[in-house]
Amino acid sequence: MLYRRRTLSTPHGKLETPVLFPVRNIGKRSSDNTPEYTDEIPDLSTAMVNARSIRQREPQWDRIQDGQTLRGEMGVPKSTIIFADSGGFDFRSEELDTTPKKSLETQQAIEADILGTVDVPLSRKNRERENDRRAEENIQRALAASNSHDGDGLLFASVHGYDPETIRNGIRYLEKNGEFDGYALGSLVPIRTDYEKVTKLILAARRATDKHLHAYGLGGLVYQPLLLYCGVDSFDSSAFIRSAGNRNYLIPGFGGEELRHIEDLEYLPCACPVCKDRTLDDVREDRDALVKHNLWALTLELRRFRYMVEAGEDVESYLDLRFRGNEVTARAYKLAKQQVRRLT
Repeated sequence: MLYRRRTLSTPHGKLETPVLFPVRNIGKRSSDNTPEYTDEIPDLSTAMVNARSIRQREPQWDRIQDGQTLRGEMGVPKSTIIFADSGGFDFRSEELDTTPKKSLETQQAIEADILGTVDVPLSRKNRERENDRRAEENIQRALAASNSHDGDGLLFASVHGYDPETIRNGIRYLEKNGEFDGYALGSLVPIRTDYEKVTKLILAARRATDKHLHAYGLGGLVYQPLLLYCGVDSFDSSAFIRSAGNRNYLIPGFGGEELRHIEDLEYLPCACPVCKDRTLDDVREDRDALVKHNLWALTLELRRFRYMVEAGEDVESYLDLRFRGNEVTARAYKLAKQQVRRLT
């Protein structure tokens, strides 16, 4: 098993990893409608934001330029640790409208702790040559960011590729030619249903560097245990918001269940602060309550894995049971187990 615990020193404090960064939609809307959670979930003082969206939301950006802080805009404690990505996922359908230097300026203006370099995601629909071109250009943008970075905040190079060799070679090239505090693996969301492929890419990245490794967009219930087993240090997720919008109720160890399919039940099978005293109907009708529950579910999935490790339990047997009900994820875990055992 490649699971590991480390401590990142950031401008806003120390961060114990592995850790989840909940995605905040600030900048995408006139206000951040993500319910506050940092005061209620003690081990979740983190957030993932889109630097491009924040800069493009003019009234909000003007306030930040005038001295308002992003944390003040979000209504979170000053100690909240923020990962600001470049907004690369927006460039799937839009032209690249920023530069490595401009993105860094934005990330530092909002006092982000972790800065993801500018990247344009790959696509399954693209020809291999086009994806190779994008992967190479992302490497060059990362190097440009490294040259412009003044050391304020941790710089993570965003790395893309749809084969292990591209990932491995890209990270090694960046290690040799730039200065980075960690790496963030992108373009995984479009291929997230191909668990075996994603597993191979993650293990290639983990082999290539001992530095912090982040997986963009894969922090949901199904992927968390697999990422932790493969040595990923952090991940982000918007699943808690998206699922709530569909009235989908996340359950640690199982996945999601649409509440509209459940009728003859008074209370839900969860004792989190949101659910313990509220009826099914009450939670189902309250979008904010469902968002908070789903975030608790993601947190509990991570806590459970940590507990299994610290208690000295047989994690591989736990994961055998965890993935047994899904043939696709079971195959991916079997592949990961075989490759990890070769490395340890």
